[in-house]
Amino acid sequence: MKIISHILSPIFIAVFFLLLVLFHPLQWISLNIFGAKAQAQVVAILNFFLVKSMLIIGVPIRVINKYKLPENTTVVFVSNHQSTFDIPPIAWFFRKQFPKFVAKIELGKGIPSVSYNLRNGGAALINRKDSKQAISELVSFSKRIKEKKWGAIIFPEGTRSRNGKPKSFASNGLKVITKFNKEGYVVPLTINNSWKVFKYGKYPLGIGSPITITVHEPIKIDTMPFEELLEKTETVIKEHIN
Repeated sequence: MKIISHILSPIFIAVFFLLLVLFHPLQWISLNIFGAKAQAQVVAILNFFLVKSMLIIGVPIRVINKYKLPENTTVVFVSNHQSTFDIPPIAWFFRKQFPKFVAKIELGKGIPSVSYNLRNGGAALINRKDSKQAISELVSFSKRIKEKKWGAIIFPEGTRSRNGKPKSFASNGLKVITKFNKEGYVVPLTINNSWKVFKYGKYPLGIGSPITITVHEPIKIDTMPFEELLEKTETVIKEHIN
């Protein structure tokens, strides 16, 4: 299996990086000529191709969803975090909610397409070494998604789990977002097997481990105290990690 991975990994990496490079100028053109909605459509198409590129290494991605997602309100997707490859499928499969990520500020530079979208697409870029900046950015982000009725995506673990085992959820980010979006909903997501893409380390990539994203029942934010909301969200996510 590892021998096959050595063959497929460079092909996948080349395709993945080529997509990021190709869509970078397309984002710039769409935003500066046609506006934010056009850029969002270009980003959605990019994420579609990034998701499909995972098939090169034998990693299909499936979403399991038994619930109707709320419309015309803020939807806060809260998920465990296992790898970089959590991000394109969430952005693609939940594109109707116009999802905007809470990300570390370092990602705002140096990555074709990704950094441009984070800086210009409505995301929150957080400096984890500067609590004042982080809170200020989260407040602005929370007000923005409320006004636009966008979705938000936050990984409360902060850093990726290298072996699939979840870390403790930090409360600060979600607390600020829910404070300003009490009429919205939290939608817990459980991601499984994404970490296996890096089970050998950074190279070669792990192949043949399908990724699943399980959607749990939406929770209206104003129906319970924040501490109870956080506990309920964390519990249901972790209960479904394989």
